[in-house]
Amino acid sequence: MKSLIQFFLFSSTFFTYALSAPDKKGAYATPEDAAKDPDFSIQGEYEGSYTKGNGTKSKVGIQVVALGNGIFNAAGFEGGLPGNGWDLSERAQSEAKKADDGSVTFKKEEGGSSAVLKKEKLTIYSAGGKALGTLNRINRESSTMGLEAPKGATKLFDGSSLDHWKPGARKTDDGLLMQGVNSARNDFKNFTLHIEFRLPYMPKARGQGRGNSGMYLLGTEIQMLDSFGLSGAPNECGGLYKWKRPDENMCYPPLRWQTYDVEFQAATTEKPPMMTVKHNGIVIHDKIQLKNKNSQGNIHLQNHGNPVRYRNLWIVEN
Repeated sequence: MKSLIQFFLFSSTFFTYALSAPDKKGAYATPEDAAKDPDFSIQGEYEGSYTKGNGTKSKVGIQVVALGNGIFNAAGFEGGLPGNGWDLSERAQSEAKKADDGSVTFKKEEGGSSAVLKKEKLTIYSAGGKALGTLNRINRESSTMGLEAPKGATKLFDGSSLDHWKPGARKTDDGLLMQGVNSARNDFKNFTLHIEFRLPYMPKARGQGRGNSGMYLLGTEIQMLDSFGLSGAPNECGGLYKWKRPDENMCYPPLRWQTYDVEFQAATTEKPPMMTVKHNGIVIHDKIQLKNKNSQGNIHLQNHGNPVRYRNLWIVEN
């Protein structure tokens, strides 16, 4: 039997949706609202194993992306999901539309191998219809989720007030920080920072119109964007905007809480600025020398008109 990568391999046009014209309508800011869309319960991450043609079992992860109107894209990862075993080989890719019975069948061509998604399980079948393995829908959580501010930290936002932000900052009724805020201070230099963020569910939106924000640290932007299932380009989630892609695309499905953990060293007369970033507990930038050589600056959470939310934001200055 051909590998999962081969039977899922579609054309390079699979992810043209990421480059299509933005459509900002239909944003869901909470899981409760998103549940109104039946596609929300289908999209997500699936993990398990299947039996190859030589009889050996192989672990695999699949990310299913909702594109609206019952259309889905799937990205397959040999070895497991990104950050959880993926062997960094070429991603498998396919597209399918939901059937009347609620199932979604991904396949390369008629008569070939297939993967059928129904009731939060994804079953892989041979060309002859033999079940080779079943993957279960999972909800991953960052290893740094809920990380408490250590002694000496400044809680920039813990849901209780907006004191550390310039006028105009807003929070939701349930105590979440809203996009489009600037720190009151403009003299941050060397620090450790933790932030938790949630991207909206926008199945019909595309590219930079799909759950867009960004975190600027002394002028350097770490992109925040619904890039679930994408390749991890410099302008996608975790990228240093437009100039460095993340080592791995660790973006979770929309409306799953995610984390950034940052070690930042500002520029000095002797040394360039340097930054290490963890996305959902996985290092995606390791001691990267930055282009922006500011010796101090502020923290900015960008507003692109999408309902991105933040919580548990703290900083320890070194």
